[in-house]
Amino acid sequence: MSAELVAECGRAGKALRVRGAGTKFEWGTPAPDPEVVVSTAELDRIVEHNEGDLTAILEAGVPIARAQEQFSAAGQMLALDPPLGEGGAATIGGVIATGDSGPLRHRYGAPRDLVLGMTVALSDGTVAKSGSKVIKNVAGYDLAKLFAGSFGTLGLILQVVVRLHPQPKRTVTAIGRSNDPDAVARGASDLAHASLEKECVDVRWGGGEGAALGRVGGETAMEQAEAAARVLAGAGLDTEVVEDDFELWAFQRDSQRSSDRAVMRVSGRQAELARTMRAAESLGGSLVARASLGISWVTLDPERIGDLRRELAPFPCVVLDAPRDVRASLDVWDAEPSPLAQRVKQRFDPAGVFAPGTFPV
Repeated sequence: MSAELVAECGRAGKALRVRGAGTKFEWGTPAPDPEVVVSTAELDRIVEHNEGDLTAILEAGVPIARAQEQFSAAGQMLALDPPLGEGGAATIGGVIATGDSGPLRHRYGAPRDLVLGMTVALSDGTVAKSGSKVIKNVAGYDLAKLFAGSFGTLGLILQVVVRLHPQPKRTVTAIGRSNDPDAVARGASDLAHASLEKECVDVRWGGGEGAALGRVGGETAMEQAEAAARVLAGAGLDTEVVEDDFELWAFQRDSQRSSDRAVMRVSGRQAELARTMRAAESLGGSLVARASLGISWVTLDPERIGDLRRELAPFPCVVLDAPRDVRASLDVWDAEPSPLAQRVKQRFDPAGVFAPGTFPV
């Protein structure tokens, strides 16, 4: 039904937007209300869970939290842990479409790295597949790579094939704290490069103090966490080892979102993480970051968005959460339209009906 509705909109030239649980529906450049909203609520089946192959086939509207419950019962997990919104509502299609991720990205990669295949509906009526069990392949394109982070501007994700991983039976976290951004950044960098099996390496900063966190898992988790703590201590941080670490990492994920302030995703460099922490501090903001990837989420008052961009130039600073009137008054993406992106948009959405104006193309 969803694919038929997309085809009808393409023929009629009606603008449409795709909606999963709506946890990130306001992201992107504010655009006029679409003529049609295509919901993935009915695409909520876990089609297959192949425990032996560590793969699963999910329809786009499956809540990630529900899928994780089934995978966990088999000692497995989808290594994708972004903020899931109220009641864990975020869907697999929405998370992939926005390229959202959490602390597990350190070890397992972004959503695009976990998708083995994808089925999509395009505005010309085509239902295309890539990856396993191909029915119709769009020659020369990897749909998973293109549609991950496309914000619903290319087509409707109907179904995905995802890679699963064994779920660690135990996790332990080493923490190093300091009020010196350079020491926190140095500790996180040293830990990221240490020869340990890290699940996550994160940083947080706020209120004049910060921390570097390293999570390890498995049978030797405690021994590895103690080794991680020694690495952090060597960088001059005050350290501790935490066995019951669920709340630590829930805080890291939750700090990527805000209901009353602006959240900006900064794509910087690992070597300049201290600079990003100082910029956030000087503007009255707070930060969480994937230390080895140079990606930070800075929460601050909306009127300081321009200040942060000036302080961190040339790092791209994308506005995620912010009041609609604020997002309408500035360049959300902090980027110029790309001729390549324009050609991809024309190839997949020749009718130009998918989320017009949302993305800089």
